[in-house]
Order: sequence, then structure tokens, then C-alpha cells
Amino acid sequence: VSTQSTGVTQLAMRRFATRFSQTSFTKLPCLAPVTQPIVALSRSKFTGSLDFDTKHFDKEEIHLAGTTESVIVGGRHLFPKVVDAFKANGIQKVGVIGWGSQGPAQAQNLRDTLEGSGINVAVGLREGSSSFAAAEAAGFSRLDGTLGEMYQVISESDMVLLLISDQACADHHQEVFKALKPGAVLGLSHGFLLGHLDSLGSSFPEDCSVVMVAPKGMGPSVRRLYEQGKQVNGAGINVSFAIEQDLNGSAADLAIAWGVGVGAPYCFQTGLRREFTSDIFGERGILLGGVHGIAESLFRRYTAEGMDDEAAFKSAVESITGPITKTISHVGIKAVYDGLDHDGKQVFADAYCASYVPSLDILAECYEDVASGNEISSVILAGRRHSGDSTGGELRPLPMGEVDNTHMWQVGKKVRSERAGEISVHPFTAGVYCAMMMAQIDLLLSRGHCVSEVINESVIEAVDSLNPYMHARGVSYMVDNCSVTARLGARKWAPRFDYNLMQQAYVAIDRKEPLETELMDAFLSHEIHEAISVCAGMRPSVDIFVE
Repeated sequence: VSTQSTGVTQLAMRRFATRFSQTSFTKLPCLAPVTQPIVALSRSKFTGSLDFDTKHFDKEEIHLAGTTESVIVGGRHLFPKVVDAFKANGIQKVGVIGWGSQGPAQAQNLRDTLEGSGINVAVGLREGSSSFAAAEAAGFSRLDGTLGEMYQVISESDMVLLLISDQACADHHQEVFKALKPGAVLGLSHGFLLGHLDSLGSSFPEDCSVVMVAPKGMGPSVRRLYEQGKQVNGAGINVSFAIEQDLNGSAADLAIAWGVGVGAPYCFQTGLRREFTSDIFGERGILLGGVHGIAESLFRRYTAEGMDDEAAFKSAVESITGPITKTISHVGIKAVYDGLDHDGKQVFADAYCASYVPSLDILAECYEDVASGNEISSVILAGRRHSGDSTGGELRPLPMGEVDNTHMWQVGKKVRSERAGEISVHPFTAGVYCAMMMAQIDLLLSRGHCVSEVINESVIEAVDSLNPYMHARGVSYMVDNCSVTARLGARKWAPRFDYNLMQQAYVAIDRKEPLETELMDAFLSHEIHEAISVCAGMRPSVDIFVE
């Protein structure tokens, strides 16, 4: 038995043996009959700093669920301050390394923001990469020094945005560190590398600043909303930023300038470890894997109940990506329930109370796997399998496979091609979806994540960035426009949510077993609703348009 397998078993035993509190999880029942109420998780107060110093940007305070956070309000009118912050701190060349999900968007956005400033944005790629052609098509060129081999670009850049895949970061970080100029700024859009370094007992080089700017949406969303922002100021994807190492006191200004420069309407502070935990976990939960599992399980349920295929797809998928997403984005989660009639509210409540704990069960396991480092190891190993670089070289490259070739998603193509008018919220679907979203919120709060991060990773990214892609072209278009880490996680965890909902939540409904009505009371009075209403005022000034 491997050490990792043993660790997973031990974590599972602890999860089912202890109650959730500020330091541990609530006991999660394996079967549906309720013997004790499992209401809301105890919230663990966020203990990190939510303030920072900046010389170039103006801070604003927001109040969320009894906490105060400092944020930066962005916008295109601040682009001159981006230039000022970079120049004041010696940034003459920004190297964007990689052309995956985030690379194309951030490279083009920064290039457009810094146009005419004399600050060069160059893309660095692995020699021989097929992405050279795509970068050239986007206007980057070897001839003018805006495109080149990755280590050469790294060595020439004052600020290096390392946007290659997480597995590539893990496998090549030593070469990247060696290529950095002394005193350079290393920028990440994900804290995965820190998690990997922790597992090795290693750290970042001491002679560089390390910052993070993490857009709360996939790369294509970052680019599309930036382009929409050319007509409407404030259109963009919000970002979280973090300072891991600060050589000379300028790291916060540089991170904020980077965030504003890629088009963020708001920049929220976090920490690198908190970010990679909530981000890797969130995309496996309600953002990608969870919503996929919900959709698959509900489609089968509705067709088994006698719905025709197209009606089942509309009820299971279109209801989520259409009216539920729109309502949550503009008004909040509770508004989905408030908008139903009396009978619809009862259906919602039953679905919610039946689905909350089965969802929480898988979410708790996922969070533990991320926090313990197991999921990081899994991503690295999976990346090697899919690239053919598996240990010993005994395997050929294994395809990741597509996730929308089944009958259900083929039905979806027909439904999308024949859309006409608005559809209504399906109350059962709404109850299941909101239960998983609230379970994710409760879990992150119980683990001490700051409120803005919880809302960004559980709500805003889902409804303002990801779900619109599934609405436009289906689940694969949503999942596979994301990072490799997200794509791997969605494929791994979606079946787990599907299974628990089918085997526990829906069975409890069908057998008319007693449900935990206290869960619904906790939902209606939850402090997160007011906080979400505050954050709703910080959403992009336009809805993302996805073709």
C-alpha cells in the first residue's frame, strides 16, 4: 500500500469519526436517515492580514460578514498608474511564460494596457512549441523581441509571469529559478508551485520578489471581458493578489498594477497558500467538477421519471446556466429561492436538505486532499501520464479524453440550437445546485478563508465566468478552456459528486426519509447573503458575451 493511499485512508477515517468545528470537520453520515442535525459548520475566524501598503493606487474598505477587507478598484482610467508603478520600480520588460489558458489573455491584455509606454511585453515558449504560431497570430514576433525561447525571455525580463502548466512548473522550476535575473519579480497566477515546494521542503529564491495575481475566471474570460471593457469601463475579471516575498517594499504595487493591467475591476488580497488551497479545491467543487456531477445526475433522474430528453436537459443544465446563474450573479443565492412560488419553494427545500450533506461529504474529502498535498501530487503524476513522461517511461501518452460525447450532451447541442425565449428555474435543480454552493461556502469559512475569497471561489467565478461557457457550448467548452490542473480535477471529482447525489440525496427524497429541515433554516439566515450582495456591486459592469 502506498504512503499516499495510507494517508488518504487516515484522512477519511478522521472525517467520519469527528465533528466539524473550527479545527475539524463535522461527522458526515454515510446513509440518509437523520439521527442528529448537522446544520451549519462552525466558522473559523480569518486570522491573516487583509491590509497592504500602496504608493500608486487608492484603497477602499469593504465590510463582509463582520470582517473588513481592503480592495483596489480598477478600471481603464487607471492604466496610466499601471505604467507609473512599473516604471517607478524598474520594470522595463515583462516576460509572460506559457500559452495555455491564462498566457494568451494576460500577455495580450498587458500589451494593450502598456501600449506606447516603452515597457515591452514578451512571450516566452518552449523551443519547438506549437504555440509559437498562435502567439504570432496574436501579434507577438521574434523580429521585434516580443516572442522567444522561454529561458531567454526569463533571463531578460524584470518581471516574469510564469503561466505554464502546474505540472511543468513542478518539473522545471529549478531551471526557471536559475534563469531569473537577480532582483527580478516572479509572478504567478496560481499558488500551486508553492504547494509543490512545500512538499519538497524547498522555497523560492531569496533574491527575487514573489507575487501572485489570480484572475477569478478562465483565460478566455479574462481576454473577452477586457475587450468588452474597451467600450464599457469596468468590464473585466476580478483578481486576487498575494505577496509571498517582497525584496524592497514594492511588491504590492507591482501585483496591483499587474491585476489592474489585465483588466480587473477589483483586486482582493489573499495569501499564496490560501489561494492554491481554495482555487484547486473550488474548481473541483461547484465551479467545474461539482456542477458537472449535478448536471449528469439530474439528467438521468429526470429521464428516469419520464421527461423527454430535451426537457430533461433544459431542467438539469439550462436551468442552471440560464436563470439560476443570472439570478445569483445579479441578486444572490437566496434570491433563487425567493423567486419561486409556494410549491416550488417546498421542492427547493427538500432538494436542498437532501443534497447538502452528500455534497459536503465529497467537498470535505476534496479539501483535505488539496490541503494535505495529495491532490497536488495527483496533478503532477496525471500530467506526466498525459504527456508520456510517466515514471519509467513504460506508458505511451494517455489522452485526457472528452467529457461531452455522451447522449446527454449531444441532446444539449440540439437544445442550444433551438433556443427560443427564457426558461424558468427548475426548483429541484435549484435546490441541489444551491446546496452544493452553500456547502462549499460553509466549508471554506470553517477553514478560515477570508470572506471575499470564499465568495470569489464559490460564487462569482461560477456565475460570472464559467457557467456562461457551459451555457454557450456545453460542459467541455467550459472545462477544457481552463488550466490542465482544473481539467484534470473536474474529470476526477465530477463522478464522485454524481455518485453521492444519486446514492444518497435522491434516494432520500424518493423514500420520503426525514430530512434535516434545520439546514434550510440555516440557509435562509446565513450571513453570506449580505456579503454576496456587497460583492454583487463589484461584478463586471457587463455580462460576459460568449460566442
